[in-house]
Amino acid sequence: MPSPIIEVPMDKCKICNHDIEIVMRFGKMPIANGFICNIDEEEFFYDLSVGFCPVCFMVQLISTVAPKKMFNESYHFISSTSLAMAEHFKRTAEEIIVRIAGRKSPFVVELGCNDGIMLGHIADKGIMHIGVEPSVNVADLARKRGINVTNEFFDVKSAKAIVNKYGQADVICGSNVMCHIEDINSVFQGIDILLKENGILFFEDPYLLDIVKKTSFDQIYDEHVYYFSGLSVSRLAKRHNLTLANMIHQDVHGGSMRYYIIKGSVGSISESVKDFISQEELMKLNKVEGYLKFKNKVNKICNDLKAVLLRIKQEGGRIAGYGATSKSTTLLNYAGIGLKFIDYISDTTPTKIDKYAPGTHIPIKSHEFFTFDNPQYALLFAWNHKAEIFKKEEIYRRKGGRFITYFPKVIIE
Repeated sequence: MPSPIIEVPMDKCKICNHDIEIVMRFGKMPIANGFICNIDEEEFFYDLSVGFCPVCFMVQLISTVAPKKMFNESYHFISSTSLAMAEHFKRTAEEIIVRIAGRKSPFVVELGCNDGIMLGHIADKGIMHIGVEPSVNVADLARKRGINVTNEFFDVKSAKAIVNKYGQADVICGSNVMCHIEDINSVFQGIDILLKENGILFFEDPYLLDIVKKTSFDQIYDEHVYYFSGLSVSRLAKRHNLTLANMIHQDVHGGSMRYYIIKGSVGSISESVKDFISQEELMKLNKVEGYLKFKNKVNKICNDLKAVLLRIKQEGGRIAGYGATSKSTTLLNYAGIGLKFIDYISDTTPTKIDKYAPGTHIPIKSHEFFTFDNPQYALLFAWNHKAEIFKKEEIYRRKGGRFITYFPKVIIE
């Protein structure tokens, strides 16, 4: 039997301690990356709900999960499994290298370096660096690349330790990590300590405006404590004597935003910051009213998807999931899509194969199994890598295989 739901009540904003307003409740949910070895294994469940702060405009989880339950020695997300992401992180490293050119003994810090997919390019250039990575198994992969890594969560204490050992950083960066850290105020306090006066922090995470426009609610799960916008990041930075100086949209992960932050309360702010914040205000992301239709749109997608899957099964069709993603945990469990609809989920991550999906217990099979099995339909959970996957699966599609996608609406293609 699964363990009881464990909730951490939180009706105050994690940033400014103001009362927050509920956007949507998804009910009990397992750990998004909590793939289990057998179906009798005890699973941890928590209450997945999202709230909005009307003061600092931060959209956030109401209840949170202890970080060590998510980021530990058996963390299943490995960045290098995607060729598109490998190219993206290569470009990120190239941007950093250009930015620090001409600086004396530059120092680069990456928060949440995962398996070193980005920082490896920095290390290859002989640039002083350190990756801060709490998950032991992926940190070990980074070390095998020759990357300097420390196993810990970043905060004021770790920032001071890094400064004492290496000095202040010219660049601090993070990809899909800031939104994971509940005590984000401590992180920004640490950044103020670690960052040089003429240094820069930049980080990228799923962009709230994209989530709302596409109704891509599967981006909401335990690891993503915050859902950032220019509105909220600018206020968060200001709280810590920092300034949001630039915003550059990224196409990865279904729509992400890269935020550039500099020291000081007064600095040069690009037109892009003003433009994106204007778009956010137009969508009313600074008011709870901007989120009122979200729940209805989520439920429509879930109902439409289940109707399509049920019709296919009633007609004798076979459906496999494609990509055992963290995102799929929210979709499958909230929509009630289990083995009745999906025979198995294909994935390329070695640590996930032959395990079972959290909550629904759908078996995870290798991509080789998927190719041999050749099901009529593939439900694309890794929809954010659609272009890369469609290119990879040209033969599958030529043989009649069809993909099912669901954002912003259900389509068979």
